[in-house]
Amino acid sequence: MKDRIESLLATVFGVIFLVLSVVVGVETLSRKLFNISLQGADELGGYALAVGSTIAFSLALMGRNHIRVDVFHEKFPRALQALLNWLSIVALAVLGIFIAWIAWKVIADTRLYHSTAQTPWATPLIIPQSVWYAGLVAFALVATGYAVRATILLISGHIDALNVDFHPKSPKEELKEELEDLAQRQGSHAGAEK
Repeated sequence: MKDRIESLLATVFGVIFLVLSVVVGVETLSRKLFNISLQGADELGGYALAVGSTIAFSLALMGRNHIRVDVFHEKFPRALQALLNWLSIVALAVLGIFIAWIAWKVIADTRLYHSTAQTPWATPLIIPQSVWYAGLVAFALVATGYAVRATILLISGHIDALNVDFHPKSPKEELKEELEDLAQRQGSHAGAEK
């Protein structure tokens, strides 16, 4: 299930920026060749960054890629590591919920005032803000789900499982993932040449 969600989010993220790159490419060519502007590539770029960043929050969480200061983490006893790992995921879930709550207030104001973008397109802001908000809610839900799992592991005394699932990635783990990714790309590249 986790892999499917991660794959779906990564695909949506990729499609957003692929479409944006096509729009920017067409905009650039039309300006250089025909002296015509599409009037909106920068607006779409802003929306893509806002939505893409919220998707990236969830992807980073699922891949344990959020940065944590872990200089002393591995030197602590297992129980203290587990407590710190639990605390970090709970704090991230609280932050995710808080951000989603604040974003809801932004959405409410946008709906109340029928706000539009101050651009040639005059886009009703409820449209891009709703997608942005959906990304923030997805992050809050993923973080909360992880926090619940970590809490259950902590309460039930499964300290080793909590540490395996929620500890910060070590340089060895990151190197191993990069090498596996490289091998997979080389394998798919070799397969494509045949």
